[in-house]
Amino acid sequence: MVAALVTTSPPMSVRPITKNFGFSAAHDAMDPVRLAEANINPATRLATDYLNHFNEAIMMLELAPQMPDCIADLAAWRPLSYCEHFAASNFKERELAIVAYQAADPARRGRLEELSMIMNAVLVATIGVMRQSPDSALGPLSEEALFGLRPLLARAGALINGVEAPVERGEADSTQAAVDALFER
Repeated sequence: MVAALVTTSPPMSVRPITKNFGFSAAHDAMDPVRLAEANINPATRLATDYLNHFNEAIMMLELAPQMPDCIADLAAWRPLSYCEHFAASNFKERELAIVAYQAADPARRGRLEELSMIMNAVLVATIGVMRQSPDSALGPLSEEALFGLRPLLARAGALINGVEAPVERGEADSTQAAVDALFER
C-alpha cells in the first residue's frame, strides 16, 4: 500500500513563488552572515525549521497509544512541501527561507524532497490505518511508523545541516520494507 503511495504520488515540487521578493531578499539569500542570523544554514541554504512540520506529527504518533483522542489532531496534519511550510509558518524569516531554498543546490533540494515524500507517505498511510484501528492496535502501529520515520528525519536533518551521511547499501530497500511491513497488518 505505501509502496504504491511512494512510487505513484506526484512529486512534491517547488511551487513558483509569485511574490517578487526583490533584490534584497535574493541578495540576503547569498549572504552567509544574514542566513546564519535567520537560522538558515549558510552552506546548504536550508532551515531545520521545516522539520518541525514532521516533528509535530511524530509527537502525536508517540502520544496516540496513551491518548487515542489525539488521532483526530493527527488526522488534521497535512503534508507540506518546504516552500508551503514556510509560506504558511510564523517563521520570522520565512521569505528569506524560501528564497534561500530556491538558491540551494538542486541535488540537495531533490534529496530533501525525496525524504519528505517518503515521510509524508508513511504519515498519511499511518494516519489512515490508525483511524480505522482499535485502540489496542495503536501502540504497535505507532512503533512501526516511528521506526521508519526517525531515521528519515535524522537523514533530513543531516542533509539540511550539511553533514549528510552516505546512503548505506540496501538502506532504501530496508526503509521501504519497514514501511511495507507496517501496512501488511
